[in-house]
Amino acid sequence: MNALVIGGTRFIGRHTVAALLDHDYDVTVFNRGNHEIPFETVEHVVGDRTDPEALEDAARRTDPDVVIDCVAYHPDEVRRAVEVFADVNAYVVISSGAAYGADEIPKREDETPLHECTDEQATDDSWETYGPRKAEIDRVVAAAGEEGISAMSVRPPVVYGPHDYTERFDYWVDRVANHDRVVVPGDGDSLRHMVFVEDVASALVRVAEDGDPGASYNVGDRRLPVLEEWIELVADALGTEVEVVTANERELAAADLAPEDFPLQLDYPHVLSTAKLAGLGWAATPIEEALAATVEDHCNSERTGRENGPDRAAEERVLGILDTI
Repeated sequence: MNALVIGGTRFIGRHTVAALLDHDYDVTVFNRGNHEIPFETVEHVVGDRTDPEALEDAARRTDPDVVIDCVAYHPDEVRRAVEVFADVNAYVVISSGAAYGADEIPKREDETPLHECTDEQATDDSWETYGPRKAEIDRVVAAAGEEGISAMSVRPPVVYGPHDYTERFDYWVDRVANHDRVVVPGDGDSLRHMVFVEDVASALVRVAEDGDPGASYNVGDRRLPVLEEWIELVADALGTEVEVVTANERELAAADLAPEDFPLQLDYPHVLSTAKLAGLGWAATPIEEALAATVEDHCNSERTGRENGPDRAAEERVLGILDTI
């Protein structure tokens, strides 16, 4: 089986290539060539996926059985892709849990409404339109399935794990690794569904092999720690101890901070049902195992994630305020 991975060098794509290789696929990576390919046994086609001719050339040169699209951010990109790859066994695109437009708990693939997406939003690049764009991508996939094209999507929430260039989770690992007291906004009970990157990769392969045309599948950890528990789990993975110090909005404001300044903080829970994906035989990695790999990679990298949250001086101001109460 030949697999073409659009993207494939940095984070989710990198782990997807590894998962495909583990499943004995012959893999070709199609990207702009801006990042070194960390695999010796894959082919490489250089091109820009937003260029229709480049995409068609990649299809001709590789003749893939399976296509995994890791870098689709606009609906028109997926419309072109499902046309180019209409005859493959499976075309699977990475969507997002942000596609959901309702605050339901949990969010279910075939029940929870998706965001609407205007023509202006569909071509925008801002974070504010990310969810609507992913929702429209899922509608493109569903329409393709109705036309007999084996197109599917996978919806992850925030992804963590080795080689995470976003460094959102690295912020908390860095804090715990370097300080014995860590400030957490609110009561520490922010609930944001997360997913280990290797589980996203395994989900993409599973859906490519066993998914239903036109369907979307949520993927996420089977256990849902709140933010304070995540920090304690990180401490366990590091073999250290940490004191979690919670701070309300007024206490944070005294140091010119707000709850939303902290990565992974949410006011309202974001939870995805993963029962549909589990029905295909997919299973999540235990969180302790996932964190062991994540923390080890963090410690062996130069990532700190410090730019994703308050600097330590501001945090120390909050701690000083709380110590006087």
